[in-house]
Amino acid sequence: MIQIVPRRVLPATGPARPSWFVCLFLTDVWERFSFYGMQAILVLYAAAPESDGGLGLPKATAAALFGVYMATVFMLALPGGWLGDRVLGERRAVLYGAVTVAAGHYCMALPPHAFTFAGLVLIAVGTGLLKPNMSGLLTRFYAPGQEIRREAASAVFYIAVQVSALLAPLVTGLLSDGIGWHAGFAAAGVGMTFGVIQFAIGGRSFGDVGAAPARPAPRTELRRALRRAIIALAVAGTLVGLDAAAGTLTIKHILVGLGLVAFVVPPLGYLTLRRHPALTPSDRTRLGSYLWLLVAAALFWMVVGQAGSLLNLFAKHSTNRDVAGFTIPAAWFQSTTPLFILITAPLFAAVSLRLGARAGVRVKVTLGLVLAGCGFLVMSLATLSARDGALVSPAWLVGVYLLHACGEITLGPSGLAAMADAAPASFRGRVMGLWWLFCALGMAVGSRVVLLSDVLPAPLYFLIFGLLPVLAAFALVSHGRRRATAPEPAADPEPMPTA
Repeated sequence: MIQIVPRRVLPATGPARPSWFVCLFLTDVWERFSFYGMQAILVLYAAAPESDGGLGLPKATAAALFGVYMATVFMLALPGGWLGDRVLGERRAVLYGAVTVAAGHYCMALPPHAFTFAGLVLIAVGTGLLKPNMSGLLTRFYAPGQEIRREAASAVFYIAVQVSALLAPLVTGLLSDGIGWHAGFAAAGVGMTFGVIQFAIGGRSFGDVGAAPARPAPRTELRRALRRAIIALAVAGTLVGLDAAAGTLTIKHILVGLGLVAFVVPPLGYLTLRRHPALTPSDRTRLGSYLWLLVAAALFWMVVGQAGSLLNLFAKHSTNRDVAGFTIPAAWFQSTTPLFILITAPLFAAVSLRLGARAGVRVKVTLGLVLAGCGFLVMSLATLSARDGALVSPAWLVGVYLLHACGEITLGPSGLAAMADAAPASFRGRVMGLWWLFCALGMAVGSRVVLLSDVLPAPLYFLIFGLLPVLAAFALVSHGRRRATAPEPAADPEPMPTA
């Protein structure tokens, strides 16, 4: 991968951050505020009766809508990164993405239901364009040899994400409960508008950084990409048109179609990359040895991704939210996970450093899966207590979100670092894209799995899908022990990373 080093690299140290850093930081804060604010109330709005201003979807369908939307956001980061890298340049990609996201939120602020689905499409497209290029733009300001400063800047951005994820549900949840759903969506749009304005103004401090694509695509590649996009849209449009002409078009059919795409694209992307002619046999073997990690990430997000759907609905309908005469908005529970991440991340980092190689990737991923599964097992007990319409203590949900937050801290960073280590230098971007694609696969599977919540009793549903990641974790432990005790082969390809 060609790296463009700016003519004038600005230091990220000193008593004050440079203006370009402040601009990127605030843009990311506002974008995450809008994203998490909308995410906190989406499933509640979708499941609310039409008489209360909602979409009136069945609970399972509303949860499926949330899962498909999240999977689509993850998947669109791949073409969004390609557009920034090969066509637009990161700066224009971030700006266009931010404007598209803001437009999507304002669409959702309008009462007609048709605007809701148009808004979701715009937000997904805009986020897929903005997020990967924001990360790419940040790295452009650091020359080779400044990896420590770059990592420190990324850590600051990570904290900003958690702060935004903490505050956004509080704002949109309060507005949606007090004024109406569309007020919550409008607040997310206002936040993104602030991000657009300050990025447009602050971008003057960037100089030439990110102004042009790092590797401009030749005309033949652009024509090929455009042709494929047109064919894909034509096929999708034809299928929707035929469904509508038959009078059978429903939201469930749209969700099934998008879910199928999310099922197919990640495995196809993995196989396509492994067969790339530029990869050596050693590269292919190494990439193959990390398939277990991608599957584990998909399984983790299949479970944890339901926090914004089924667990959010449980907070709304089955949790006692009255405190001293004040009814806590259900969306506020979405702030607990980022709060726990902010509190526990330093502790997990200190423990990881102390354990060193003893806490390798396999150990951390295993622990992450166990924590995710235990969260659902706790939910199984909570739903037992909530039978016959009883309201349960909010401590149940808080405990679940604590387990999920610890699982995310444990599995997420180590998984990303391991995938980066697995990637050949010239394929790092595409290998990292595989990680997000398999996270999307997990969300897509979750969007199908939640439909079973209408068929299975809630305690059994959470028991089954709580045991699944726990059993997968035991399988990883068992496989790791067999590898440790097996005789060393004559030509072992690439060893499993330990950190």
